[in-house]
Amino acid sequence: MRKLFGLVAAGYLIPGLVAAGSQGGTPHPPAPTQSCILRIHVDGFRNTRGNLGTVIFTTPAGWPEDLNKSFRHGPAPIDQAARTAVAEWTLPPGTYGVAAIHDENSNHKLDRNFFGIPKEGFGFANNPHVGLSAPSFQAAQARVACPVTEINIHLQYK
Repeated sequence: MRKLFGLVAAGYLIPGLVAAGSQGGTPHPPAPTQSCILRIHVDGFRNTRGNLGTVIFTTPAGWPEDLNKSFRHGPAPIDQAARTAVAEWTLPPGTYGVAAIHDENSNHKLDRNFFGIPKEGFGFANNPHVGLSAPSFQAAQARVACPVTEINIHLQYK
């Protein structure tokens, strides 16, 4: 497995880096003159424990596991009644790789079994098929335009 989630988990959910909208690593694009909203709707939660974590990348470098190379990362609450979550990011217009995980036990990582298979849910922009490794950066990209871009991610559990 291509670290199918030392990946997002090791990336976005490191303790102390859970402030929504926090910036991971060095910003890749220059300071924006225009800001857009990326609204990520996530469904498929098998329960409402924990929270949703999202990671945004501007380049394939580090995709999807290296927090130091992510552009944005952070948590969002799960709607208890609907079993859905929405993460919202203010970003410059552009194309971004987007990954999400369900951190059921709020331990700030994606838990795995003995064989390295994720025990918690995960998903990517465009909902690409996930086999034994994470999808490519290109397969999980979202084009962000102003004023608002909305995408849907359906979580998978292996």
